[in-house]
Amino acid sequence: MSNDNSQTEINDVTAAHAQRSRKKGFLALACAIVVAAGGYGSYWYFYGSRYVNTDNAYAEADVAGVTPAIGGIVQKVNVVDTQAVHKGDVLVNIDDTDARIALNRAKADYELAKRHVRSYLANDEGLTALVHAQEENAKRADAQLEAAKADFHRAEIDLKRRQDLVKSGSVSGEELTNAQNGYDQAEANLNAAKAAAAQAHANKYSTIGKQKANAALIDNTTVANNPEVLAAKARYEQAEVNLDRTVIRAPIDGVVAQRHVQIGQRVHLGEQLMAVVPTQNIYVDANFKEVQLEKVTIGQPVELTSDLYGDDIVYRGVITGLSGGTGSAFSMIPAQNATGNWIKVVQRLPVRIQLNQDDLKAHPLHVGLSMEVTVDTDTIVDDKTLAEYRTAMLAD
Repeated sequence: MSNDNSQTEINDVTAAHAQRSRKKGFLALACAIVVAAGGYGSYWYFYGSRYVNTDNAYAEADVAGVTPAIGGIVQKVNVVDTQAVHKGDVLVNIDDTDARIALNRAKADYELAKRHVRSYLANDEGLTALVHAQEENAKRADAQLEAAKADFHRAEIDLKRRQDLVKSGSVSGEELTNAQNGYDQAEANLNAAKAAAAQAHANKYSTIGKQKANAALIDNTTVANNPEVLAAKARYEQAEVNLDRTVIRAPIDGVVAQRHVQIGQRVHLGEQLMAVVPTQNIYVDANFKEVQLEKVTIGQPVELTSDLYGDDIVYRGVITGLSGGTGSAFSMIPAQNATGNWIKVVQRLPVRIQLNQDDLKAHPLHVGLSMEVTVDTDTIVDDKTLAEYRTAMLAD
């Protein structure tokens, strides 16, 4: 009987111990849940509700393409891929033989045009004097015509008078013959005077026409601003530009990439020869999910890290713009969401981030490198700082 009592006591003690253990377990679990909830709440309050981040971000730059403005045969290539260049450095030389010949021809045409205009000005003076001379000739011819008319009228009267007197015998036949000859001579002189006057007036009008035609070429102009000279000058300046374009220079500071041109190659207008990557103006395009963008706006500060340098190197930046559409909206073949087999996919919107120039100089980046981005949505930089970042974004 005593053994049964002992066993019962032992079972009671074991059950009580187990119950206490379960209570402790539940209490520990409750504490853990409370601590976890508190930790998550703290995380959300101090970090999760304020910061958004993504690792779908890449370093980008506005790459400058190098293309020839004129065609020709490549004479020299001065750079190779990965070479750093400065704005204005000579990248490629195109054979300039044709361009120099064209320049010399245009220069000769320019000088010839100026001489033509000077001759027009000189002709204007000569034609003005000639017009005066022809006017005087016309006046003299008119006077001679009037004299011939008077002589003809007098001869006509003398002939008529003698014709009347010859019937009465007062005038001999010889006198009548002389009067007839004088009349014929006066008539001939009158016709000649008429022809001479007509010719003088025709010469005058012809000279006036030449003067007007010459004046139209120089009307309200000088040698410097005459249209013929200006056209020749424009062709000369264009030839100078074409000669200068045989030397292809770097459009910006940067690093040479994708060099395709070789010595001896014939290149054509607009053909891509190489690219210059402005590594000093690297920016980041971060592709945030649409559900992360509620509080994201221009002017918010950003911290970034690069896989190249690791988490120890932190870049500072500012959001300077949000894309006008998602990546899928501008894809080569946009998604056709009007089909019956539609499946919703969370979209991403590119966000432009301009990096701090000092950070970028200290730790250079290259196009295409992966970045991790964290945006502080509770802070907006001041207008001056934002303007500085935008100025850096537009710099060469």
